[in-house]
Amino acid sequence: MKTKILIVYGTRYGATGEIAERISETLLEREVDVDLFEAGRAPDPAPYSAVVIGSAVYIGRWRRDAARFLKSNENALSEKPVFLFSSGPTGEGEPVKLTRGWSFPGKLKSVADRIAPRDIALFHGAIDTDNLNFLSKWMINKVEAPSGDYRDWKIIESWASGIADEVKRADSA
Repeated sequence: MKTKILIVYGTRYGATGEIAERISETLLEREVDVDLFEAGRAPDPAPYSAVVIGSAVYIGRWRRDAARFLKSNENALSEKPVFLFSSGPTGEGEPVKLTRGWSFPGKLKSVADRIAPRDIALFHGAIDTDNLNFLSKWMINKVEAPSGDYRDWKIIESWASGIADEVKRADSA
């Protein structure tokens, strides 16, 4: 089977979608075919060689559409390489330290454990307060999250390159 990866993402303001796009671009540069979908429109993952699923994080939770995709496709996902990522913390420093050890939503942990993803990554996010609604601005102020773009594209590209290497090895075995 020719290597083809499904990338599924949940985003609210677009920053996580841009991360998913960069992962897609990196995989394409590594000669891996990809299909990229917002979680609410994603197809059945069964025909793909591997699946990457990511979501923006708000108050320690994935976007509802991304969480729903993960849960509703658990059986198909458990039969193939899966890579998960979250984006959210802003500010300088290691993302897991910024989130005080949080790296994946607790409410999805049991599903992820059954799927047994090859990797779970936590990437810095971006906040543009000009684009936020009143409630989101209030939440950002309450948790004192710095605004700005803290995404580290080199780390994201390196992660995606590792996925390409692993999936290509598995397909050629």
